[in-house]
Amino acid sequence: MKKFAIFCLVSVVSFSTYAQTFNSFYSTILENTSQTNILNDLTTFESFGIKNVGSTRLTDTETWITSRYQNLGYTDVVLQPFSYSAGTSNNIIVTKTGTVYPNTYLIIDGHYDTINGAGTNDNGSGTVLILELARLLKDINTEYSIKFIHFSGEEDGLIGSNYYVNNTVIPQDLDIKLVLNIDEVGGLAGTNNNTIVCERDLSSPSSNNAASNAFTNDLATLIELYTNLNTEISNAYASDYIPFENNGEIITGLYEKNETPYAHTANDLLVNMDVPYLYEVTKGTIGAALEFAVAYETLSLEEASNLDHLIRISPNPSDNFLTISFSKPLDQVVDFKIIDMLGKQVYKSTLREQTQNIAIDNLVAAHYLGVFKINNKRLIKKLIIE
Repeated sequence: MKKFAIFCLVSVVSFSTYAQTFNSFYSTILENTSQTNILNDLTTFESFGIKNVGSTRLTDTETWITSRYQNLGYTDVVLQPFSYSAGTSNNIIVTKTGTVYPNTYLIIDGHYDTINGAGTNDNGSGTVLILELARLLKDINTEYSIKFIHFSGEEDGLIGSNYYVNNTVIPQDLDIKLVLNIDEVGGLAGTNNNTIVCERDLSSPSSNNAASNAFTNDLATLIELYTNLNTEISNAYASDYIPFENNGEIITGLYEKNETPYAHTANDLLVNMDVPYLYEVTKGTIGAALEFAVAYETLSLEEASNLDHLIRISPNPSDNFLTISFSKPLDQVVDFKIIDMLGKQVYKSTLREQTQNIAIDNLVAAHYLGVFKINNKRLIKKLIIE
């Protein structure tokens, strides 16, 4: 969208160092990103024509997106209807549940409605990016839950995202770690598309601005780690992250550097885009999503069995203390945390000794999860505190 608003871009800022490092596991996932998938999906998206609210063309696009998630094996696929003067439409909300923080969400969103044209860049580019991301993350364990959301009514004034915030986020008091908005990231054919703009929050309320700035710097760092793109920091405006920002949520976003002159016209077509650029943006977004959702490698049955025997927690149930013992001396540190059943971290420590005692007398009687992190792998054990 973004055409109706006039804002001053913020110049490139110096980056803070947030200890983002290259993750070889994430890299193996990124290697499966498919430029062919992206091209085919853009072609399909374009074929539906103008996707304005109230049209069968938008409904056909909605069915196509929904079917894609179902065919990938996602089961939590929800259509959220809303109505306004243009007609009735649906937000498409797909949830992938996290293993450690199931009730805290990374939201990755983009709109799928268009105006005056097929909108292959605005916002077919964001739509197919999210579909490719969801394909690659389907069977990857993440500590945090992810919501892939395709909003409708964006071109008429952020109608769908406003509805979602007012009717889901606020009444459910949804715990949102971060909102990552993808809008118009397809590049402009015939130009040197080597930079992606990472957008941070600079508006009121200011309470979420510092966190948005930190996440946006992280986003830029991660994109440069996993792609050949340069990054630039600018301000967030006029897209579906704004209702979240107004509610005090932490937001960031991506937007093309070479802004297309064809948005909201009949010429917003694949021929005027740069598919290899969108491919690079997709890879960078996937790398960032893996980091923000804290993805980790799945243990093989043999590894799980070996680690389960390697680590002993006693007593369990316990009341005042836990003793964590390893059957062999540690040759590397082990990160350990205790999570309650609501997903809140209540204890964190780094284990360096073969046997270590941990005081837990400040924890209320309940069931917990003990999470051991060794390299990029996790072992999760149930704990009972009486």
